[in-house]
Amino acid sequence: MKLQVLLIIGFGLSVTGCENKEQSAPEQEAPPVVEPMTTEIPAAEMESYVYEGILRHMHTHADQMDLLNDALADDDLEAAKLPARWLWRHETMTGVPDDWQPYLADMRQAARDVESATDLATARAAATRISENCQACHSAVGMDDSS
Repeated sequence: MKLQVLLIIGFGLSVTGCENKEQSAPEQEAPPVVEPMTTEIPAAEMESYVYEGILRHMHTHADQMDLLNDALADDDLEAAKLPARWLWRHETMTGVPDDWQPYLADMRQAARDVESATDLATARAAATRISENCQACHSAVGMDDSS
């Protein structure tokens, strides 16, 4: 787990270093304007596309929860705060059904509570609330662990 944290920190530092180099690059001309596609996508195909995007996004949530729970299992509060920060601050996806919004809002609040926790017990309680909201949403939409 600590190796994962070090890899994440190393990646973050390397990206930061790249950003500084890119700032000194000369300005480039704006790309040409491209007209949007005018072909309509059939409704069934669009539903599949949106569903696949949501599914990938939710799997990313699960990956972050794994990192958060692994850090808490290692008694590493600071390492748990990084995935918690991602969970509450990442960009909201479009196309998420309105019925899911309360679960997502509660999950984000619980993730904020993990990030602001000053002790492991508080962080663990908030992490449990994140998981409960994920499971409640899965149940509400008819998806459970056996699906």
